[in-house]
This record gives sequence, structure tokens and C-alpha cells, in this order.
Amino acid sequence: MKNVVLLGSTGSIGTSTLKVAKDLPERIRLVGLAAGGNTELLTQQTLQHRPEAISISQPDKARALQSILGATTRVYSGSEGLLKLATLPSADLVLIAIVGTAGLQPALAAIRAGKDIAVASKEILVMAGETVMSEARKHGVRVLAVDSEHSAIFQCLDGKPSSSVRKLWLTASAGPFRQTPKQDFAGITVERALQHPCWVMGRKITIDSATLFNKGLEMIEARWLFDIGMDRVQVVVHPQSVVHSMVEFVDGSILAQLSTPDMCLPIQYALTYPERARSERVRTHFPQLGSLTFEEPDLDRFPSLELARRAGELGGTMPAVLNAANEVAVEAFCDRRIGFEQISQTVARVMQRHQLVEHPSLERIFSADAWARAEAAH
Repeated sequence: MKNVVLLGSTGSIGTSTLKVAKDLPERIRLVGLAAGGNTELLTQQTLQHRPEAISISQPDKARALQSILGATTRVYSGSEGLLKLATLPSADLVLIAIVGTAGLQPALAAIRAGKDIAVASKEILVMAGETVMSEARKHGVRVLAVDSEHSAIFQCLDGKPSSSVRKLWLTASAGPFRQTPKQDFAGITVERALQHPCWVMGRKITIDSATLFNKGLEMIEARWLFDIGMDRVQVVVHPQSVVHSMVEFVDGSILAQLSTPDMCLPIQYALTYPERARSERVRTHFPQLGSLTFEEPDLDRFPSLELARRAGELGGTMPAVLNAANEVAVEAFCDRRIGFEQISQTVARVMQRHQLVEHPSLERIFSADAWARAEAAH
């Protein structure tokens, strides 16, 4: 039995995690759940899974939940609540599925409390990969991948050292605009950008998939997760999203992890690692798939990949700046204040104006994040 704290229980990753926990009651016990503002769903989840403690963002909602649940479940709120759950004494693993930067401090708190962490929030390793991985080594805990791409690489590597790797190949569906001519990008609407051909995800990550910023962020994540240089992290477009990623070894051999798209699979692997548990959720039928295809990413139409590569190579505060500027630009696009193409243009502008700080402290990282948000909003 593994005791799991889930931060971000009402989002798409969170609800998939609860499905996995329901499938494996003899292996997974949810001892903590945290949500943003969805009181109704958090209440349902709490009544079903009976965790020791829960947290919600607003104190008034926490008080209302406590009155509903009584003394059986402790209810916390805000950033303090996330830290309480991340360091819950009974927890073996903390799965962080909070969108944005709010998951970074709980991730570090969990590591310092000796908990393994499973990372579904890209921002944690993009912003502070150097710090997070250094702390994990110091405290002897694992940082497990939940993203399907990083889970695939993790499974293919199977403990082999980075010196045995020639390249990591991250696959990209390239979203809904893979074949859209560049001259038509100006007319792309929010509604069209939210229609992903393969995955059902939250709004932010769906827009990131349409711009390929999600793949850029994943390149930086992979650099830290697998202790490998950015020059050995590559992206290939694979529209079917069946090959979730590949590892090319120094002898020329390539290993890939394949399955029909379903986030329950990488989530389950992270929760049960190093074992594999039986599941009937994912079945892959190759004759029905027909064929698998691969293409070079179009860097002219999707400049996000080169922006992310540059940020990853420069390191320091630049990845935090890339991430923050993109978050602000995506929000502006969703609010119809800027066009689709202006997302990457905004990020490029903010990166160009940033004064890089190498090997930054957390305070410097958060300062760079705040500066980039203000700069991107201009």
C-alpha cells in the first residue's frame, strides 16, 4: 500500500489519478487531496476516498467544508494548506498536478520531508529544475514523471545512465494546427485552439499544445529529469500520439514506449513504481491504428521550440522567464486581447529584455517570474 497526497485533485490529471486509485484500492491510498476552488467536486472526492486531510484555496470555503465533513478530515486552506499536505507524516509520495507556479514550494517541502514526488506540473522543473533535482539528490528521494512523454523516457531508460544516451526524442502531436498554413494563423480563434485532436486537457496546456510551447517546456523538464544536455533533447512530430517518446542510445538502438493515449497509464506507473499493476483501462490494437507517422517540426510556424531550447541552454532565470511570459500571453489570448501568433512574439520580446541570473536562488527565480509577468502584460 502506498499513501499518496494529490495536489490538484479536481483538474484533469487529478481526476484521472482518482480513477487509478479507485482501480487499485489494495495498492493506493489517498491520504491528502488539495483543490483550487471547486468545493463541490472536492467534497465528493473526500467522501469517496476519506483522506486524512484536504486543502482548498479560500479560507471561507475551508470553513464550510470542515462543517460538512466534521472531525473525520482535517481541512486546510491557501498556500499553507498545500505545505501541510505536502509534508503529511503518513504520505509516501506527493503527486503535484497544480497548474502554474503554486506547486514549486510544496514540491520542495515534500522533498525536504523525505517524500518521493511525482511531477505533473511542468512549471516546477522548468522554473527551478536545478534546485529541485539537487534537493532530491540531497534528501535521497525520487522525482517521478507523470507527463506521458517523460514517463515514456523513464520507462525506456530503465535506470541506464545518461552517458549511454545519444538523444531523447519527445514526440509531439503538433495540436490542431499541424497542417494550418502560417498565413492563416492570424485568424485562429480560442475555440479552435482548444480543440485538441488527441488529448482532453485543461485550457492552459491545450493552448500550449496548439503553440507547441508544451513541447518546449517538456524539453527543459527532460534536461533536468534525466540529467542530459539540451543538445541531446529533440522533438519529432507524431500526430497519432501512440509513441509517447523514445530514447536513442549511443550504439544506435532506439527504445520507444507505445500505447493508445490515456493519462491513466503514466499516472499509474508513477504511483506504483517500481512495480507494474494490472489494468484494463489501456488496450492498444495495432491493426486498428493502421500506421504511425513522423515529421520534422516546423520551426517557422512554431517558434516556441527554439525559444524553449534557447532558454534551456542559457539556464539560470531564463526558463522561469519563458514560462511566466507564456502563461501571461496564453491568458491574454484566451481573453481575446492578443492573437494566436502574439503568444510566441510576447515570449520572445520578454526573453530578449531579460537580464539573466545564473544559478539563481529561489528568491531570484520568483523575482524573475514576477518581472516577466509584468513585462509580458505591457
